[in-house]
Formats: sequence, structure tokens, C-alpha cells
Amino acid sequence: MKTIHNPFEEKQSIELAVGTFIISTILFMLYIISNGNSMVLIIAWPFALGAIIVNAIMFIHLMDRFIHFPEHRKDIGMKILILLSNITILFFYYLIVMKS
Repeated sequence: MKTIHNPFEEKQSIELAVGTFIISTILFMLYIISNGNSMVLIIAWPFALGAIIVNAIMFIHLMDRFIHFPEHRKDIGMKILILLSNITILFFYYLIVMKS
């Protein structure tokens, strides 16, 4: 029996983007609900720094896969766009927090 081998099954990038989006949204809502309590920022800044680093590593990984698997570029490109949209949303949260 012959099995079909799919060389590119990348689910971690979407899980990472959705997970960091949910956690950052919860932290942002806690900050807004607490009327700008600095304790929320003490928790949020290490998470934000870690999320930036991990998302950057995943972006580099996806770009490497984009180059090496030309037959999967459409799927990889969508995952890159999801990851980049997560970064812009987090930047929007950052701007709101810094303006308040």
C-alpha cells in the first residue's frame, strides 16, 4: 500500500498566531477594565516581548518554507499573512495603551 506523504503540514503557525492574539486581547481588556492599572502592564510586557520573539522566529521559519516549497506557497503565504495581521493588531493595542 502506498501512502501519500505531505512534506508541509504546518499547523503551529496558526495556533501561535491565534494563541498570542487571544492572550494579548485578554491582557488588553484587563488593562482597559482596570482603568490603566500598571500591574497589568507588569504582566503584559514580558508576554509581549516573548510573543514578538516567538512570532519573529515563526515568520523566519515560514519564509524559509515559502522559499523551499514552491508548490505550497499559497498555503504558506496565507499563514504568513495571518501572522503579520496578528503583529499589526498587537501594535494597535500598544498604541492605545501608550496614548492613555
